[in-house]
Amino acid sequence: MDTKILGTTLPVLEVTLDPGESIISESGEMSWMTQSIEMSTHTQAAGGGGFMGAIKRVAGGGSLFMTEYRAAGRSGMVAFSTKLPGEIVPVQLDGNSTYMVHRHGFVCGTSDIVLGVGFQQKLGAGVFGGEGFRLQKLEGRGQAWIELSGEMVTYDLQPGEVLRVIPGHVAMFEANVSFDITRVRGIRNMMFGADALFLAQLTGPGKVWIQSLTVAGIAHALQPYLTGGEAESGAAGGIIGAAIKGRLS
Repeated sequence: MDTKILGTTLPVLEVTLDPGESIISESGEMSWMTQSIEMSTHTQAAGGGGFMGAIKRVAGGGSLFMTEYRAAGRSGMVAFSTKLPGEIVPVQLDGNSTYMVHRHGFVCGTSDIVLGVGFQQKLGAGVFGGEGFRLQKLEGRGQAWIELSGEMVTYDLQPGEVLRVIPGHVAMFEANVSFDITRVRGIRNMMFGADALFLAQLTGPGKVWIQSLTVAGIAHALQPYLTGGEAESGAAGGIIGAAIKGRLS
């Protein structure tokens, strides 16, 4: 297997597979591939676990079905592109390491990685469209690739060191980092019209990956063009708005 990340603002992960090698992703994530790549969709991918494993993926914000891409007969290439400006980050899993990843972060991985539910909490109807905040758990053995939006900033938290973050900026962190959602009352959240500000509280030790761009921030900036009353919105605005709503987290 050979991989390379192409581009800058909207990068593409290109994976070249030798005959018999395969890679998995959530259904619908592939951007293009060569003719020798065969696809199969099922619930048992991503480290096994059968149907219950698939249910755990859904609970973590993932897809019920996973797609396997396999090079049949000769080498082949499959490519995955980011949905927002940002970066694609490779993550090596050794069977002991575990990461928490934002619900839309998983791009693809080798067949022995495991996706499941890591964290979920309802944050109220005024926040994220009432869908709440969810994280996926990434573990197992092999290679995975994670999509982060905007610029990436990393912190190595020392034991007891606390970092408070707007939830949408949390991209990924090591599982030994303690995570909770705190509510700061008396501060109006202008983005969601809520009477309190929700913050993710990350407590070390462990490494944390922060993303500078959030889907919620884009939605807030585009809101005047998506909710009627603006001549520029129209049908195209409705389509864009539906796409953004599906990725709010």
